[in-house]
Amino acid sequence: MTARLRAQDVTLAYGERVVSTRLSLDVPDGGFTAVVGPNGCGKSTLLRAFVRLLRPDAGTVALDGRSVSSFPAKALARELAFLPQDPLAPEGIKVRQLVSRGRYPHQSLLALWTKEDEQAVSEAMITAEVEDFAERPVAELSGGQRQRVWVAMVLAQRTPYLLLDEPTSFLDITHQYRLLALLSRLRDEGRTVIAVLHDINQACRFADHLVAMKDGRVVAEGAAADIVDAALIKDVFDLPSVITPDPVSGTPMVVPE
Repeated sequence: MTARLRAQDVTLAYGERVVSTRLSLDVPDGGFTAVVGPNGCGKSTLLRAFVRLLRPDAGTVALDGRSVSSFPAKALARELAFLPQDPLAPEGIKVRQLVSRGRYPHQSLLALWTKEDEQAVSEAMITAEVEDFAERPVAELSGGQRQRVWVAMVLAQRTPYLLLDEPTSFLDITHQYRLLALLSRLRDEGRTVIAVLHDINQACRFADHLVAMKDGRVVAEGAAADIVDAALIKDVFDLPSVITPDPVSGTPMVVPE
């Protein structure tokens, strides 16, 4: 698969603390890429670089061959939607109001709110299963409900790319699988998804492109069936394991020893 979104030889750092050096990754178009690895290995930092929340000290992050830093903010936000790990909602904001903020990149001085905006918000809320509490304050919701509201906001943005950092956080197991199935459907409809996931078995089941990171570098990437074995899990996670086929999907399933 081709790649419109690419990181090439990037060095990523927070001040003096270097996270990655000469890191390169092509995000396959129309694919579901899952990024896995231990805490602190640079997964979230990579996503932040893709959406230019972190400027590389060296190298380039590019969309269609053009540095993401050169895009006007709204233009980039019409291409890339990003859900961070710990988003913060403004005090007192209600669910529908928060989801509506996903339409901001599509608005202009001549058209502040359109029928298309209304439709996008309504569809996103239904898809994320949050329409029943549309008028409730976000602060009154459970952690899992809030996470689904943030997912709805990202869906309302209607971008060709969805970048999600630990999107299953706070969700119960039912909603974890519903969300991952939704992301797979969006992939099948032509969207490009890249998500940081902690559950390696969920990543193997749902993603068609797996990226394993360790110490700020890509250790392996490809289809889960091609790269996931006991040696990789021991190297990346320092976890002795047995790899067996998932009885439902047939994809690799990691069973800790």
